[in-house]
Amino acid sequence: MLLVKGRISCYTDEVDALIQSIYFILNTERYKFIIYSWDYGIELFDLFGKQMTYVIPEVERRVTEAIIQDNRVVEVTNFEFEPFGHKLHVKFDVISIYGTIQVEKTIFE
Repeated sequence: MLLVKGRISCYTDEVDALIQSIYFILNTERYKFIIYSWDYGIELFDLFGKQMTYVIPEVERRVTEAIIQDNRVVEVTNFEFEPFGHKLHVKFDVISIYGTIQVEKTIFE
């Protein structure tokens, strides 16, 4: 995805398109935007301020639930979590019809 003057430009497909889709899913709060179906996005807002012992397994479940909605995704696995301060850095693998994609995301930035 190339952002040029506030617009998305260019064309992509297959692996790059799936990476872009994962990025959008993980950066869209579920139920917040009426343009998206209730199956799109991820619920993270209610986790702010909660204990990491609760947040970590919830993030794993919610990330998996959100990404598996894409029919190109077979499995979400190999989660690694690095809490620091009030932030949580998560790494995981997305097994897709195109192969394995490694994803990283910092939550609560």
